[in-house]
Order: sequence, then C-alpha cells, then structure tokens
Amino acid sequence: MTVTITAGHLQATIAEKGAELQSLFDTTIELEYIWQADPNHWGKHAPILFPIVGALKDDTYLHEGVTYHLPRHGFARDMVFEVVDQRDDFVLLQLESSAETKSVYPFDFRLQVSYELGGDGLVVRYNVKNKGQEDMYFSIGGHPAFNVPLEKGLRFEDYYLAFSPKKSRVKLPLKGNYIDYQQRTLGQTNTDLSLTHEMFENDALVFETKGLQSFSIRSEQSPHSVTLSYNQMPYVGFWSTYPVKSPFLCIEPWCGIADTLESNGLLKDKVGIQTLSADTDFETKYSITVK
Repeated sequence: MTVTITAGHLQATIAEKGAELQSLFDTTIELEYIWQADPNHWGKHAPILFPIVGALKDDTYLHEGVTYHLPRHGFARDMVFEVVDQRDDFVLLQLESSAETKSVYPFDFRLQVSYELGGDGLVVRYNVKNKGQEDMYFSIGGHPAFNVPLEKGLRFEDYYLAFSPKKSRVKLPLKGNYIDYQQRTLGQTNTDLSLTHEMFENDALVFETKGLQSFSIRSEQSPHSVTLSYNQMPYVGFWSTYPVKSPFLCIEPWCGIADTLESNGLLKDKVGIQTLSADTDFETKYSITVK
C-alpha cells in the first residue's frame, strides 16, 4: 500500500513498507526526481536505515553479553509501518518494537517518520522514542536516490555535486564494507565535484558533517536541480552503483556509520552510535528542495 500527498505543483508517494519515499513528482513540468527502483540497477527508492547505518562486522554485534545479528542498514526498510496521521500535504507513519524486532534488537522503541510537502520541497522528519528502562543505542539515516540525469538528452556526466558551505570535510574511506577510520583525510568538498561513475569504484563517498549542510545535483545544461539540506546529521554518504553504471545518485544523511575496522563489536562502543535515555525522544530532519 502507498500514500500520496500533494501541495501545489508537487506530489509525493510513500510506501507503507519501510515508510519509503517512492516518488517526488512535479506535476506542472511532469518531472520525477526520485529514482524509480529499476531492479537491473538498484531496486529501491529511498530506504530508511534503522537501527543501524551501514554494515556490522559479520552482521553481528554484542549487547550485555548477548550476540545479535543485523543485516546492513538494519530492518526498518523491510517492515510495514502504520499510517497514524494524514492530511493532504502530510503523512506520519510509525513502527514499534515487537517480538520480531526484539529477536535481533533488544530495545523497546517507537520510530515515527513524517513527510510534509510545502513550497518547492519535502521535509522528512525522524522521531525515535526509547520506550524502555535502559539506555538505547541506535543509528538512523536516509538513503534517497535521485534521477541523474533529471531530464532526457543529458548524461550522468553532465551533472555536478555542489557543496554548501564550500569547505573541506573529513572523508571516511571504506575498506570493503567498513570504515577505515585511521585513514580519514580532508576531502576536497570546497569546490564543485563533477559526477562520474568511476568515483564510486570503492563504494560510497562518506564525509563527516557539522552544522547546516546543503548538497545539490545540478547541470550547466539544465534549469532543473535537486538539493538536500539538514542541520543535525553528523555524516553524509554519496553513492551510485559501480561497475554497473546507473542513472541515479544517492545523497544520504546519516546519524551513524558502518563499523570501523577497529570495532570491538559492542553496540554501545560503535563509532557514531546514538544514545537515548529511558523514556526520551530523539528528533532530526532533512529537506529536499527541487527546481
């Protein structure tokens, strides 16, 4: 099942499975901004990553002496959310812990995801509540994929990635599925970055971020662009498939990252993990602006 919301010239479609954004469509110019999940390339649109971001070593972690197993990016993207509130331009979806989730993640939680259209874009909000009596450890992130090119007649290589603010950011290189934290360097994000498929030869480009951030996919040959912005996410990933050359680019705002090569497997010690006290909430959001 899906839910469609509208505001002005924009229309967004969200699936109950995974609370996944499936479409962001401009009805005036008939332009789709979200990747349409061609399984020959990548069969998803914009999965939500929870309760981990990235991969665990051997898909395994330890908590209070017990071993648990979670796949890359967690389980939320594969579970059906409940629609708990809906208006013309807004929808709120919810996932709560269950016997099924507790078998792999032993915390009582409530995850709410909302989508709200307005102006020239969409605001995506995450709210995580710890319903338990002990500290809860988690990560959460977005994985929206945008069509590149955005219009016919252009190529992936006709686009570039613009960073704001234009300054260097700490780059976290991947070695296999894991972060090689000891080899982090300053990445050249102080200038526009021309898109090529080869730039993803070693998987995603991952950077640390602080404060207000904005990342735009643009082309000198088109008036149409898409921008993702946020103010409370400590990491961002950029990804497309390789060696399969796919016509999309993911801009991924994260509160968490994959295990580092040095990870000891303890969830509470995981680099980038969020800690939420009993009966408290965590909130963050990002926005997608389109032209």
